[in-house]
This record gives sequence, C-alpha cells and structure tokens, in this order.
Amino acid sequence: MTVPTSRLALPVASYAVLLVSALQTLVVPVVANIQADLGVSATAASWVVTANLLAAAVFTPMLGRLGDLHGRRPVMLGVLLVVLAGSILAATTSSLPLLLLARVAQATSFGLFPLSIGVLREELPPQRLTGAMALVSGMLAVGAGLGLTVTGLLMRHGGDYHELFWLATVLSVIGLAGVWRLPRRAGVATGRLDAVGGAILGLGLVLLLLPLEQGNDWGWDSPRVLVLLAAAVLVLAVFVLVERRMTQPLVSTRMLTHRPIVIANAAGLFLGFAMFAVFLAVSYLVQTPPSITGYGFGSTVLAASVVYLLPGTAGGVVTAPLGGRLVSRFGAKNTLVIAATLALLGFGLLALAHSATWEIIVGAAVVNTAVMFGYAALPALLIENVTPAETGIANSVNSIARSVGMSLGTAFVVTMLTRNLIPGLPVPLPHESQYVAIFAVGAGFAAATALLVALTLPRSRRVPLTVAEVEEEEVLGAAGVEVPADLVARQPHR
Repeated sequence: MTVPTSRLALPVASYAVLLVSALQTLVVPVVANIQADLGVSATAASWVVTANLLAAAVFTPMLGRLGDLHGRRPVMLGVLLVVLAGSILAATTSSLPLLLLARVAQATSFGLFPLSIGVLREELPPQRLTGAMALVSGMLAVGAGLGLTVTGLLMRHGGDYHELFWLATVLSVIGLAGVWRLPRRAGVATGRLDAVGGAILGLGLVLLLLPLEQGNDWGWDSPRVLVLLAAAVLVLAVFVLVERRMTQPLVSTRMLTHRPIVIANAAGLFLGFAMFAVFLAVSYLVQTPPSITGYGFGSTVLAASVVYLLPGTAGGVVTAPLGGRLVSRFGAKNTLVIAATLALLGFGLLALAHSATWEIIVGAAVVNTAVMFGYAALPALLIENVTPAETGIANSVNSIARSVGMSLGTAFVVTMLTRNLIPGLPVPLPHESQYVAIFAVGAGFAAATALLVALTLPRSRRVPLTVAEVEEEEVLGAAGVEVPADLVARQPHR
C-alpha cells in the first residue's frame, strides 16, 4: 500500500533535523584524532568545528528564506546534495583545507531545521502541528547525543575518523530519499532574496561567533577578540538599519522588535548554552581520574557518551512528544517556564551532588529534558506570532540564537576548565570547584530565563482541553483520522 506523501512529512522532517545535530557533534570528540592524522596544530584542527558553525550562521537565514520563496522540498533536496558532496569529500581527503571545505558544505544542513518546520506547517492539520513540531524540535537534542554516542562506538578501539564521514554519507542518502517523497508545493512568500541583508547578517554573525569560538586560544582580553566583538555589534546594527529601509527585507523589523519573538530568541540562546554546557562539562567531569584529583570517575570517552549522556538524549523519544502535549495543554509560554525550571533543577543537582554515577545521569537527563521541552515550545511560539511566509526565516533566526548559545556554552566551559589548574599533576586538570561554578552559572541562567519568560511574554489565549480530549486528538491525529470539528475549534488559535 502506498503511503500518502503528506503522512511522510513528520518522519522525514524528524529525520532531517536529527541529521542536522548528528552532523554537528560527530566530529567534536575526534578533533585530536584529526590533528594527529593531518599533522597540524590543535588550533588549526579546531577549525573543523569552527568553520562548520561559522558557515551555518551565514547559510541558515538564506536557506530559510529561499524555502519560503521557492518551496521547501527543492531547497531541502539541494541542501542534502551539498551535504552529501561534503560528506564524501571529508571521507576521502587527508588535507586540512579540503576537510574544512567539506565541513562548510555540511554546514548547509543547519537550514534543514527551519525548512522542516515549514514543511510541517504546510502538510499537517492544525490539530497535529504542535505535537509534530515538538517531536521534530526534540530531534535536535536526540541527534546531538546520538552523534556523540556513535563517535564513541566507532572510535572505541582507535578507529579511523574517516568512517564517521562515510556514515554521514549514508545518512545523507537516506535523507535525500525521504525528502524526494515529499509533495511538491509552491513557495508561500513573494518577492526575491535579500542578498544584501543576508551578506551583512552573515558577516555580523561570523564576527560574533569567531571570537566566541577562538577566545580561549587568543585570550578573552586580546585585541583580536575585543575588535571582532565591537565590529560584530557595529555590523549587526548596520543590518538592522538596512533592513528597515528594504521593501522586502530578509528579516522584517517586526521580527526584530516583536516581544514574543525576541523572548523566543533569548530562550533559544539559553537552551543552546545549556545543551552544550552540560554535554561538555559532564563529559570532562566523568573522564577525570579520581586517583590524582579526588573527584571524577576515570571514565572512557565511550562510557562518558553511553553511560552518562545517552540516557538523557535517548529519552528524547519520550520527552519530545511529551513536550508537545505540554504545549497543547498549557501553551508555549508556560512550557518554556517549565523547561527553564527543570534546567534550574538539573544544573542545581549537578552543582550540589556529583560524586555518584546516578547523580550525574539524573542531573544531565533533567537538563536534556528541559532542553527538549524548550525546543518543543519555541516553534509553537514562533508559529503563533509570524505569518506562513515568515516561518522559515523566523525559525532560522531562532536557530542562529541557539547556535550562538552553543558557542557561548562551549567557550564558557573550555575557558573555565583550562584556567587555574591544579599544580603538580602529570596532566593539566581543573579544580572540582570549577565544575561547580559551571553548573551554578547554568542554574543562574535558567532562573533568569524562567523569570524573563514568565514576566514578559503575554498570556496565550486558549481554551484548555481536558486530558481525555488531548488523548483523543493525539490518537486520531496519529492514525490519520479526521478530528471532530468541535475538538479542532478548541485548539490554540494560530
């Protein structure tokens, strides 16, 4: 029996977004392997991660807008072809310049997230949209954990890092096959691509992200970092002025000033920070040898991924749909508050108790659950406040906010763990108090985010459904059966 193409929207979108985050984290644990294989410096090898992130900041808003203008399916196919080419190049080269070029090509995958959200908005009925967006958004966290875990498994016996890129090649082919089956739809926006605005925005984001990624190597008070940050502020201010004068801007002025969208981007920045801060801090903490520091577990890279981080990310299969139910039941605002509160509890637990394996697993899982609930709420919040023609660019801007948060989380953790080291050890290791400080700062940011969302976001106007009605809607929607009109009418208005 042939599956209706509209029924493929959710699984294809979920897979595409899982691919985005998996490609991002696959190489993080093997930067040292790449450095040794290519015979380059640690700083040069780190560009395998940095180049990908910088390119993503440039490509994401442009691809989201192209999807709005020309249809999501053809743009997604084009993106996956570029990702496939980049994966093959990375799998077959031992040249750093070519590997960086391959990682830039793979960075176009970041555009798949806003494009996938746009596909869901086009293909699914309103009563199924919230839960579907929550599931797809949760794949960002699931894919990140999956990428780390797969890397640990493939490299557990000192394997060749090129195998990771061959895996990415296979995953890209599967993505192409899925997107090819999506229905063809015309673009929902009119006009043309604001190339000038895109170029200015891309330049501003590169100037911002570059010092965040390299600040620890360059020195946070070095002239290069300070000049680049000042230049980023100037260029982004110019971008706002230029967009105000454009008749068809890449990002409308309303999107830059409308309170719910601004708050959604601030929350996205925190969630990106939280996800990478907990990934990195927990990974480093559990690998610390307790025999010479008095803390840590002496874990391997594989055990750090599988034992300590995988439970929280794999649980996203359950917690991501639960996030959708929370949004349907309580609204995007309240779900964001719940997410930030959970992050506060998770980071607080890690700060106060991290001497037993179960404490680390539970604390990391609570933070990951918070991230998934937050990711579930953000697209719903954006959808409530933008038109269909702005869906792609709104989610692109939010994706950039999350990327900036990831960079901040990475830079903060690395900076904290490479300064004030314990003297006299055979290897450089930080004091336990530095991990406590990382988790305490995460808890503080979570509390600030919860207060910001609770006090500044307007209350959603919705008629709450009963538990039975929510379950009825989910069962009927999942089965592809038409939902009763009276139940649809009580869904949140978009």
